[in-house]
Parts: sequence; C-alpha cells; structure tokens
Amino acid sequence: MQDITIRNASLADAPRILEIYAWYVEHTVITFEYDVPSLEEFEGRMRRTMQKYPYLVIERDGRVEGYAYAGSFVGRAAYDWACELTIYLDHDARKHGMGRALYEALADRLQAMGILNLYACIGYPQAEDEYLTRNSARFHEHLGFALVGTFHNCGYKFGRWYDMVWMEKILGEHRPDQPPVQPYIY
Repeated sequence: MQDITIRNASLADAPRILEIYAWYVEHTVITFEYDVPSLEEFEGRMRRTMQKYPYLVIERDGRVEGYAYAGSFVGRAAYDWACELTIYLDHDARKHGMGRALYEALADRLQAMGILNLYACIGYPQAEDEYLTRNSARFHEHLGFALVGTFHNCGYKFGRWYDMVWMEKILGEHRPDQPPVQPYIY
C-alpha cells in the first residue's frame, strides 16, 4: 500500500519541485516558459508565493511526486478574494488520483483563508499534439471548473501556436460585507 502525504512545501523541496517542472518546460507546452529557471530563481518564486498563499507538495512513499500553489490573480486589492492555481505532477505520477487530492487540499486551505474564486490558466491546443493535449482542461472540468475564456494563438512554443484558456471555480458566497482574506500561515 502506498503512503500518500500532502504537506506544506519548504525551500528544501525546491530541487525536486524544479526537477518535476523542468520536464514540462523541456517537453511540453503545459507551461509557456522556454527555459528551465535556475534553482535560485525558482526558490525566489517559492518565497514570494509563500508570503501569502499555500504551496503544497504531495509525497508518495516519502518522495515528492507533485506540487500545487496559489498566486495572486491580478495583484490589485479588489482581487484579493480570487487567486490563480498551479499544479504539476511528476510526469510518471499522473493518473493515480494525486492531482485531485492535491488540488482539493489546496482549495480547502484557500477557502479557509477566505478565497472565493479560483482560476486556472491552461495551455490549450487547437489540435492535440505531442506537446499538448486537452487533459489539463478536462482535469479542471472534473473538479468543477468551468471555461470562462479563450485566448487564441497567444502562445508560441516548439514552432507552433497554441491557445490559452481560463477556467473558474467559485468556492463561496460573494457578500456586500465580505471579510478580508487572511494570509496563509505556515
């Protein structure tokens, strides 16, 4: 039986998390990033996220197999109740339920902070190819996200143009006396 744990990420996890991410940069259009960031740059990204939002890892039998985090949706105060989500699993760890478990844990923590709207920015192929399928959009749809917009031919990678879609999930009630969002406490 596999031992699955979801926990807060730490900077000590950065090398493994970067290893997971690097595969997607080099082999897919799931990220529109061209070059794998340095470990130092990646640690800086993690630090900035951890100032306000959860950054989680999922371990299977003690090995980090994926990560997910939230970030500022736009960066203006009026958007504080909305955030953008990111998730990556080791390319050999997909289709085992870990993505769902990790995303649900992230959503629970965000809801506890007072976040109401979740957004996902997803690379989307006009026709599936060896670099990009529609699996990410399907994954989000299965988790209750709905398509809210498409940007056509906005990403160029591996000599091809790709669309990008935005998907949304509403977690809570929007009230006129909405309490402020609380920063995530590690």
